[in-house]
Amino acid sequence: MIDVQRLRVLRAVAEHGSFNRAAAALRLTPSAVSQQVAALERGLGTQVVSRSTRGVTLTPAGRIMVGAAESVAAELAHARRQVGELPTGRTQLTVATFTSGGRLLLPGALTELTAAHPDTVVHIREYEPEDSLPLVRQGAVDLALAYHFDGPLPGGPGPEWTPLMDDPLHVVLPRHHRLASRDSLDVAELAGEPWVLGCLKTEAYLRRYAGRAGFAPDIRATTTDYFFARSLVAAGLGVSLIPSVALTPDIPGLRTVPVGHPAPARHIGAATLGHPRARLQVTALIRALRKQAAAWRERPAG
Repeated sequence: MIDVQRLRVLRAVAEHGSFNRAAAALRLTPSAVSQQVAALERGLGTQVVSRSTRGVTLTPAGRIMVGAAESVAAELAHARRQVGELPTGRTQLTVATFTSGGRLLLPGALTELTAAHPDTVVHIREYEPEDSLPLVRQGAVDLALAYHFDGPLPGGPGPEWTPLMDDPLHVVLPRHHRLASRDSLDVAELAGEPWVLGCLKTEAYLRRYAGRAGFAPDIRATTTDYFFARSLVAAGLGVSLIPSVALTPDIPGLRTVPVGHPAPARHIGAATLGHPRARLQVTALIRALRKQAAAWRERPAG
């Protein structure tokens, strides 16, 4: 039988990359961590980590066992929540979301959810995807409304991903900018412009595509709020890349122009554990989020 504590230790080793850092996180000694991993290896009859002077890395068997460890942790968290709900008879649902997607999709979806399941108590936590997706894997949240750009989901495999909508990026310029009358723009056409950014991930995208176009962007301001970024553009500080869902409410003095083909976009979706015993409320919330996303896609232009 595989010891759950040994799986927990292996998971910490995988997360922190060394026995010493895992020991500090678990409040154990490095020797105790090493012994737990060695005992797990003896029970399995194979190595789960490769040890070197630079730290430890997972073997193929180790990656399988870390996946199992995350599943076990999520199961226990799920069971703990169910036990806690027994005295009240009310289901607790925890949802993680990024700001702009939550503002667009969650209010209407939650209204539909609570109308169908009035005994559900919903908790909302604001996180960026790189933080919320691990929480789904750990069973700490039931659903994460998240996004990714090109490539895989941040934080590695694990959660089941339900696509909801694509969220294309737009160039936001002062209304009287020389390029404001264009129907679309290529990032390369903005090589000489100062930039205002409302998200670090948008900055990474901009730097990547600017590099391909042969220029380094002149970034004058960085924020974590798209509305603030658009306000700075309206004040004449620069131009910005803004996802479509973050283009409301309107700010006077701005012009929004789509980025030309291939149009960059955030891919928005819902991450869950995909557990066969997933609660009705999670399924209902995904269905309601799909409706909200469809309504957004079908809205009249402008």
